[in-house]
Amino acid sequence: MLFLSLHKNLHIVFALLSLTAGSAGVAIADVTVDACVAQNSGSHPSLAADMQSLCSLSSSIGALVGFSLSGTLVHLLGPLGVYGLLSIPAVLVFLVGVLLKEPQTYNFAYQQVNQNFTDAAKAMWKTLKCPEVWRPCLYMYLSFALSLDIQEGMFYWATDSDGGPHFSKESIGYISAVGSVGSLLVTILYQYGLKDYCFRDLLFWTQLLHGLSGMLDLLLVLRLNLKFGIPDYFFVVIDASVSQMIGRLKWMPLLVLSSKLCPPGIEGTFFALLMSIDNTGLLTSRWGGGLLLHVFKVTRTQFDNLWLAILIRNILRITPLFVLFLVPRSDPNSSILPDEVSDSKENIETPATENENIELVALIHNMDAR
Repeated sequence: MLFLSLHKNLHIVFALLSLTAGSAGVAIADVTVDACVAQNSGSHPSLAADMQSLCSLSSSIGALVGFSLSGTLVHLLGPLGVYGLLSIPAVLVFLVGVLLKEPQTYNFAYQQVNQNFTDAAKAMWKTLKCPEVWRPCLYMYLSFALSLDIQEGMFYWATDSDGGPHFSKESIGYISAVGSVGSLLVTILYQYGLKDYCFRDLLFWTQLLHGLSGMLDLLLVLRLNLKFGIPDYFFVVIDASVSQMIGRLKWMPLLVLSSKLCPPGIEGTFFALLMSIDNTGLLTSRWGGGLLLHVFKVTRTQFDNLWLAILIRNILRITPLFVLFLVPRSDPNSSILPDEVSDSKENIETPATENENIELVALIHNMDAR
């Protein structure tokens, strides 16, 4: 980010490489945190929902601060100045990594790396073949993939369209910040009221509400809110709050479910695999949303068929309900994995002296522990 901020005429290839490197750094930090949560969820199943609520609460607070400042900072400093400021969170993450206390490991057994990697891959494949695992994974992918992302069209309609509300970029940032408040509230709601409900029942209602909440976008684009006497800004704030609340409420049980699907010994690595499946679903939704906008000829200046794209998206959001049977109707506080997976000797085992070490895969073992 600092490299981007210091070069005004940077070649697009180097700019893309810098953005990719920044995203990779965020992803590595995120996976490390997920590894900690997944490992502790396995050892303390009753606290799995509480840990996800804590992570979600922290994420919502960060999003609230970021969205509140983003529009103003872009206006005052410009894009290059904002890229420079984005190097500060990277330094903070670096400091957290330095301050973490972990026992050092000496006399690495490098010859065991290939074998341990092979054992981890076998354990992951064996786990994925279990119906208790691949069925929820398939549902999670379809749930994200079928929720087509057409936010790019909505953004340009809200800012550039002649018939739109003509919001400024600062206003969009403030609206997103208010939406983060809704996300913060629903995290508290999940923690104190919904975390003990079974996965299937909770996902049914959240998926249904996710589809119905999209109708707010349809009312906005058709300008029906003005006919009811509701100003654009107030209506968009309600829309953003409701959308983020339902999106977070849908996401949290999926996170808890994912942490329950991780076999012991490779919790972090398997959780990262599950998150990659979810991210693949999100990527599919963006491609599908872009294709939908292209088919209906929705561009940066043409929005005649945007309402139709929104309607199709809302219908597709409800279709995952037909495959909801893939999700187990189990207690969130109990274990989901079958005994042959959770107790398998093929799982990568961490030596007793390294139980406090959070690792993605134990590719290297301490010679002294042997």
